[in-house]
Amino acid sequence: MIDAVVFDLDGVIIDSEHVWDEVRQRLAEERGGRWHDQASREMMGMSSREWSRYMHDVIGLAEPPEEINAEVVRRLVAVYHEELPLLDGAVEAVEALAGRWPLGLASSSNRELIDLVLRVSGLERWFAATVSSEEVARGKPAPDVYLEAARRLGVAAERCAAVEDSENGIRSAKAAGMRVVAIPNPRYPPAEDALAAADVVLPSVGALTPPAVEP
Repeated sequence: MIDAVVFDLDGVIIDSEHVWDEVRQRLAEERGGRWHDQASREMMGMSSREWSRYMHDVIGLAEPPEEINAEVVRRLVAVYHEELPLLDGAVEAVEALAGRWPLGLASSSNRELIDLVLRVSGLERWFAATVSSEEVARGKPAPDVYLEAARRLGVAAERCAAVEDSENGIRSAKAAGMRVVAIPNPRYPPAEDALAAADVVLPSVGALTPPAVEP
């Protein structure tokens, strides 16, 4: 039985994975970094502490990770203020599931970005608990952010369903013991073994309805 649903943000509610990539790649190119083809996939799901350290150590930016993080967030805030890339059907899906269960959000985005997206989209009223991976010890694929979302909701993790789009997100929610509803990201499709670990696979967030979540 499901007692709560926990959403991912990037790739589930907003079409933003490529925006993150564009911002980080542009910053790397501007500042003499060594961007490579696997950088986007390797950073996907990392917390802000983790990916900013990766940008410093692996991509080769000279600035301290804290400055890299702050600059990327500043640029993303500007993009979201100009046009929030909401996925078609995301608002309706959130509202439909909120009519059936309390909702949480477990995101790799920074707290500032989570709050901005939920405020601008008008979705903040539907979420009883939100967690950024910068608020826990480890980012995805570790289960920390999902376990913390369940704790803040006051629901056992195994009584929660998670809605995810990415490989590391699916692994994270599964490691937390949640029922996983996967909506594969078409730009960065999860590996077959990660997708096979999901309990339900849907073609789009528009197909996310209460009956699709129920065991």
